[in-house]
Amino acid sequence: MSKSPVATLGVIAGAGKFPIMVIEGAHRAGHRVVVLGLKEIADPALAELADEFHWVAPLHLGQWMRTLNRSGARSAVMAGYVRKQTMYRRFGILSFLPDWRFLKLWFLDIPDRRNDTVLKAVAVLLARHGIVLEDVTRHCGSAVAGEGTLGTATLTAAQRRDLALGWSIAKEMGRLDIGQSIAVKDAEVIAVEAIEGTDQMIERAGALCRSGGWMMVKVAKPDQDMRFDVPTVGPDTIANLQRHGASALVIEADKTVIVDREETIAAANRLGIAVVGALHCDAAGSVRSARC
Repeated sequence: MSKSPVATLGVIAGAGKFPIMVIEGAHRAGHRVVVLGLKEIADPALAELADEFHWVAPLHLGQWMRTLNRSGARSAVMAGYVRKQTMYRRFGILSFLPDWRFLKLWFLDIPDRRNDTVLKAVAVLLARHGIVLEDVTRHCGSAVAGEGTLGTATLTAAQRRDLALGWSIAKEMGRLDIGQSIAVKDAEVIAVEAIEGTDQMIERAGALCRSGGWMMVKVAKPDQDMRFDVPTVGPDTIANLQRHGASALVIEADKTVIVDREETIAAANRLGIAVVGALHCDAAGSVRSARC
């Protein structure tokens, strides 16, 4: 009896450790993994993990499609991050030498340049050329945050009240596709994430709130597309929060990926930072989770 052919998965890899988790998860599921590393962004070490590795230009969509098709990948995922503010450096996107497909998409096909708009348009283009973009968490399900208090520290009553404010504003930010994270303390918004990304928002919150003790809330969009831009935290997030005076992190359960989960929670425990996964937070600060 002949064996069924091994399915090939394409991984379009940005920066960070998330692509490593996805590659390892895909291998455990029996996939052959072809990695497209975005030049000057992805970790070169990914080449050692992949069955097949190619460097590709970040905005050369034709190269992406040709490489995936030649490698036999009919499905792909996006993992890792790209700092969007680089799009606004001198000469903008032209500094990345985009191909005509991306230029057409950027200047003619999309009504705005928010993350969801751009990435959904890229997904449609890939699908037209036989490549289906998948939910990235299919290949790293164990890394998705669950409900409840994830470490040893718990939220205080004041932090629960702050959570009600932070959660509602962060969800509205997500609806508008502005950012995923917000810093709050004493019923006051300290900082919100926009194009600069979470790390720089944390730094700004620390500079603005010298007394420390603030909380970061990070949530998915109300209509989060799990194919891309999935909320992600990890050990570096915890270290950055501690460095800049935060005392708690609330993330959305079932929608947030925790990179290096054991290391992340161990770091939070060591540094005294509460980490909580929540599914919902009402106006009174009541978190839908039995273990908060």
